[in-house]
Amino acid sequence: MNARVEHRGALGEQEVSEVLTVVDAATKADGVRPLNEHVMLHLRYGGDERAGAVLLYAGDDLAGYAHLDPTDPVEGPSGELVVHPAFRGRGYGRRLLRAVLDRAGGRLRLWAHGGHPAADALALSEGFERARSLWQMRRPLSADIGAFDLPEGVRLRTFEPGTSDQEAWLALNAKAFADHPEQGAWTLDDLRLREREPWFDPAGFFLAVRPGGPEGRDRLVGFHWTKVHGDGDHAHEPIGEVYVVGVDPAEQGGGLGRSLTLAGLAHLRSRGLTHVMLYVDESNSAAIRLYQGLGFTRWDVDVMYRKDTA
Repeated sequence: MNARVEHRGALGEQEVSEVLTVVDAATKADGVRPLNEHVMLHLRYGGDERAGAVLLYAGDDLAGYAHLDPTDPVEGPSGELVVHPAFRGRGYGRRLLRAVLDRAGGRLRLWAHGGHPAADALALSEGFERARSLWQMRRPLSADIGAFDLPEGVRLRTFEPGTSDQEAWLALNAKAFADHPEQGAWTLDDLRLREREPWFDPAGFFLAVRPGGPEGRDRLVGFHWTKVHGDGDHAHEPIGEVYVVGVDPAEQGGGLGRSLTLAGLAHLRSRGLTHVMLYVDESNSAAIRLYQGLGFTRWDVDVMYRKDTA
């Protein structure tokens, strides 16, 4: 195997283009994108300067790429990797994984999207253990959505970019996802990056508010941010997503989360979409029961593997 590994911080424009070519080829071959949204945003716009890249070359060709994010002091570094389909079955994936693991100091959390058998076999053979599963659930929008009633005193409106909605949303997001740092630790920069994305549409970003906020303003108590994948892509039918639903802990148990979810589903159906998806942690049994009650079924799974010692 004629391969070499190169370590990088920020990638240059040409390197980013080559990585995205590898990602596109893998996505077409596997039917699932190998890198999550956080990594894709990092590639396109730059991200945390502490993040690193590992490039694996076969001669002059980029055969594989890995992203290493060392920013979580408690859980340890996390990584994602992809090998171009043309270079699979030759040991390149193992070489890339070992290079990332070495750079991480022997402690690493590794995501594999779509439950690919080869990824599972590679991770387990290198001493990783399955640590977490993230379900993708789907339902048709042609099926009945159902009406909903908001709790007394609550009304819905849509998000307004560039206003105090940004700070209010970040504060509630942190509160609602205090136990999920991947979501709850979002910053204003994280929010603004997504506002720059082609899919961002404030008309599909619903806020539940009550009177009684500071300076006479309404108080944000919940939200449902929807997303549309593949809009304008003639190769794939667009699909809606329950991107993130959050409720103030003080409001939980009153049906607000369910009502927000239904409001978002109705919006996505009004866009002419036929299906909707969402992601939920396998361990979140309460959320899974809620979504199953709304007609969602498990479609696919992402798996996190973990290795704590070299």
